[in-house]
Amino acid sequence: EVILWNGRSFKAYRGMGSLGAMARGSADRYFQKDAASDKLVPEGIEGQVPYKGSAAAVIHQMVGGLRAAMGYTGCATVAEMRTNCRFVRITGAGLKESHVHDVQITRESPNYRVM
Repeated sequence: EVILWNGRSFKAYRGMGSLGAMARGSADRYFQKDAASDKLVPEGIEGQVPYKGSAAAVIHQMVGGLRAAMGYTGCATVAEMRTNCRFVRITGAGLKESHVHDVQITRESPNYRVM
């Protein structure tokens, strides 16, 4: 189920040890199948996560990112990229600075999430 909240799409998240999941049948997994619903002791949470789209849409964006990286590095194949590229670790501050900042994003892009 996808819901719209504050202009963004979210999907419900329910961990297997959450109260909702246990009430719907996963209680036996936590040795609580005979417990009344008001006596269940949850070991997980329920919440919302940003909706990313279908798996096909996410994979399409990942492949596009890989192709862009191959272009930036001058590598024609993934194998070439594995041998010729070097990952550089940066600090959290460097990561924040390298992303868009001092701008209010008005339209979300499918391949960019606000951290």
